[in-house]
Amino acid sequence: MREADVRRATEHAVGAGCDVLDALVSLNIVTSRRLAIARAKICEYPYVDLSNYEIDFRNTRALARAAAERLCAFPLFIVGGVATVAMLDPLNLQAVDQLRQLIKAEIDPVLAEPEHIRALIGRAYSLARPEGEQAHDLDEEGLTTGDEPIVAAVNQIMSGAAEAGASDIHINPDEQDLRLRYRVDGVLQGQQGPPRSAHAGIVQRLKVLAKLDLTQTRKPQDGKFRFQHKNESVDVRLSLVPTIHGENVVMRLLRSAARIGEIKDLGMPEAMSRAFGELIEKPHGMFLVTGPTGSGKTTTLYTAIAHLNDPSRNIMTIEDPVEIRLPLVRQIQVNAEVGLTFASALRSILRQDPDVVLVGEIRDQETAKIAVQSALTGHLVFSTLHTNDAVGAVARLRDFALPNFAINSALLAVIAQRLVRRLCPECSKPEEPAAIHLALGESPLLSQSSFRQPGGCPRCMNTGYKGRLGAFEMLQATQRVRELIEQDAPAVRIAEAARLDGMTSLWEDGLRKAAQGLTSLDEVASLRAGIDDTEAQPERIAA
Repeated sequence: MREADVRRATEHAVGAGCDVLDALVSLNIVTSRRLAIARAKICEYPYVDLSNYEIDFRNTRALARAAAERLCAFPLFIVGGVATVAMLDPLNLQAVDQLRQLIKAEIDPVLAEPEHIRALIGRAYSLARPEGEQAHDLDEEGLTTGDEPIVAAVNQIMSGAAEAGASDIHINPDEQDLRLRYRVDGVLQGQQGPPRSAHAGIVQRLKVLAKLDLTQTRKPQDGKFRFQHKNESVDVRLSLVPTIHGENVVMRLLRSAARIGEIKDLGMPEAMSRAFGELIEKPHGMFLVTGPTGSGKTTTLYTAIAHLNDPSRNIMTIEDPVEIRLPLVRQIQVNAEVGLTFASALRSILRQDPDVVLVGEIRDQETAKIAVQSALTGHLVFSTLHTNDAVGAVARLRDFALPNFAINSALLAVIAQRLVRRLCPECSKPEEPAAIHLALGESPLLSQSSFRQPGGCPRCMNTGYKGRLGAFEMLQATQRVRELIEQDAPAVRIAEAARLDGMTSLWEDGLRKAAQGLTSLDEVASLRAGIDDTEAQPERIAA
């Protein structure tokens, strides 16, 4: 550290009335972590990174919140009459004596970063009701006050989910317990949450936020609201369903348009990404994306819409619900109660002079027919279908009684996609050779590849995975494919023709990503489900 930095920090400390060490951090001369580690070495006490620990919030019963905040300390473990306490200053003997008297145990101090201790105190005391405190009903007036314990608990649940990158929050009442789970990277993960006695208050608070009927507990209710997390707005879809143990809560967290990237960020193979960019620039035609719920279809479609979005185009969408909001784009929310369906809305917006139309999902024959007619009359139409693979979209359109010539004339391409978990870069390790040979046989991919498997570390919550990436296949309406569609050929023949024209399957794309060490063979194995073996034998995969 330079002398000039120390002098600047000293001057700042005098002016701000704070400690010189705090001034060093606030001026970004050193990080809070480096400072804490240095202090731990000087004090000869262990440094603890609280983000690496699963804290038992029941320890709040041992120390009142007021004392924890005043002493900037929290008991991490209490074992055999000894409490391991995270503190700002373990050399503060007066504070250690007070903690010994309050917790009624011997104190083993460890040093942690002050912001981590304060965040832990806020979360722990918000989600844990001290023993002996009785649950009580809160009226709407009390629920809207940020100082209420229930309000603080809900805020901690929402911010914790946003911090973890969760897509969904589940609050499930059992007979004795209240279970809190976040869906992270497609997998539900249990979290420490409030006690069972807090369930009614949490449900009431969520109903207030979503403007639902507070008195109705015997039928399902759906709503939505928005909250702020780190200066970013997060939209929430709330679903309440009555169960034998009370109302079950599921919330979907919707990412903002600011997180929609460019086409190259989707993770498609280079050739597919290039073809995707060229096809969506066509003035008319229909582009479909298929896959199960939660496979990233909306992200792919909105990436295309964001790419096309400029004042020279009139872009309109029909969705159920509107998950991502974009400027300039006219977005319509389906409302079956007033007769605003996909089909009726699509008829109406065609009178609004659109250039690009996004139909959230083709669910019925009427919507399919209007969408194809729109594509044939000079509009670029995007939509989704629920099929196992790209070729299956042709059969699905036929199921809607669309003639082959109309499908041929309208269809530009179909993308099928799935999401697989991305290996944590901190703890992944080389895959066992036996597992590789079992999956691939003698595939050319065995050479110059870096297959890896999950490990487990605090960063990935010991799952071995952090984030997700897409696996894609794209069926383009080439001349060879169009001829087979016109002949009413089966899906197997269309798939063979598409492969001759360069289509790679979901399995192949996933396998190449595994060969690059981005995901595991176990994750790629899930892509085989629903795919005909003739479409993706390992022996046929080129290096």
